[in-house]
Amino acid sequence: MIQSVLIFNNHGKPRLIKTYDNSNEDQQQRLVKECFQLVSKRAESACNFLEGGSIGGSSDMKLIYRHFATLYFVFAVDSSESELGIIDLIQVFVEALDKVFKNVCELDIIFHSDKVHHILDEIVMGGMVLETSMAEVQTHVEGQEKALRAEQSTLFSSKSS
Repeated sequence: MIQSVLIFNNHGKPRLIKTYDNSNEDQQQRLVKECFQLVSKRAESACNFLEGGSIGGSSDMKLIYRHFATLYFVFAVDSSESELGIIDLIQVFVEALDKVFKNVCELDIIFHSDKVHHILDEIVMGGMVLETSMAEVQTHVEGQEKALRAEQSTLFSSKSS
């Protein structure tokens, strides 16, 4: 099961924190700090999987991450998850963000966190993987955006009447 999805920049500033357990804000901040300290020290050529030790206070947790430009995409998972499956999932997530934001950057994640959360919710819900098909994720995201535009146009047209 996926425990947490984290995005943070090269300086350790969290840009997205999504947890699927009952951790409080202090525990989430500690997890971000711990994850950043672990993954930022690793060489670019090193494996993208970290396990062992007590990451986030759990001896069963693994970190699977990818580093793109200035952002780290980190999935904290339990031992039942496939490392390669999560690497593919991170790729789907990043590609979905790229399609929505036309070459996603850190500012897109900061200023459009609602869209980022929606895209993530199309892929992962409650710690379980829902969708891995890029086409399906894109269809659902476009449908949501179309519904929002229709709602806004209806709202604006009723105000002007």
